[in-house]
Amino acid sequence: MHRRDRYGTVVLAFITSLRHPRNSKDYARVERLLLETLRSVTNQTSEEFVVIVVGNRAPSFPLPERVHFVKVDFRAPAPKTVRVSRSPFIRDKGTKIGVGLIAAREFSPDYVMIFDADDFVHRDLAAFTAQNPGQNGWVVKDGWMYSGARSALREQPNFNRTCGTCFVIPYEAYGVPDELDVHATREQVRVAYGERLSKIIGAHKHAAEWYAAHDRPLQPLPFRGAVYHVDNGENHSANVMTGRARPLNAELSAEFGIRRRHGRLLTLWACYASDPMRRVMTPFQPVVDNLKRVYRAVRQTVRRIT
Repeated sequence: MHRRDRYGTVVLAFITSLRHPRNSKDYARVERLLLETLRSVTNQTSEEFVVIVVGNRAPSFPLPERVHFVKVDFRAPAPKTVRVSRSPFIRDKGTKIGVGLIAAREFSPDYVMIFDADDFVHRDLAAFTAQNPGQNGWVVKDGWMYSGARSALREQPNFNRTCGTCFVIPYEAYGVPDELDVHATREQVRVAYGERLSKIIGAHKHAAEWYAAHDRPLQPLPFRGAVYHVDNGENHSANVMTGRARPLNAELSAEFGIRRRHGRLLTLWACYASDPMRRVMTPFQPVVDNLKRVYRAVRQTVRRIT
């Protein structure tokens, strides 16, 4: 049975890649971030989507409905202890996403959104693409930056220059090679996709210009469609959020499927307190955490008694 028949119409394919375990500081954290991201991606208001994850090791948790894992045997892009340029990591991501595009072929999607495995996406993306067939594609120019460490958000202009979770593109624009399947070698994938691997699949900063130069100008997505997740310990860019920010509220939490990690007071402190004050308070954080644990234990005991 064809997968498209199983799901009905698949308008949007979300595709991501996982870094090689040997190039991760903490692979358990990579998986925790992926689980958070998949909760966001699968929170779509339309069922006309599928999600494909490509990596060297299958996630240790059960995959949500509509999520498919594709295993590859590609070598680590660089030894963990050696500092190298970003090029090997772009090739690693690009070739894995290339395999993901091949895997998506059996679902016959109209559009593709490549996303980073620690970011969040808007719940209306699949519905929006279903309502707008035949377009050249869209670019997220205005999005959000989110710090999980602070449960804080900030508006992020020029989003596509900062985050790779930023394009919704027709499937046919990627020129997915008919002669390859998901068992292709990295070199076969690299050769088959050519410059698209480094220009629009493995990297994002200048992809909008590449599309325009190839007679495919993109429209700005008319809403903030994605969230760039920083301060999580596994960003290649090592970006962090400094300064004041707005706390994650119920509306944005629902739109992007983000679960707040801290209570209201701690979130407000993390968002609005000055950086110098936070640095002063940092040595006292273990004491604060212990007090919170004691408070919760006392509250639970009182509830049982009453």
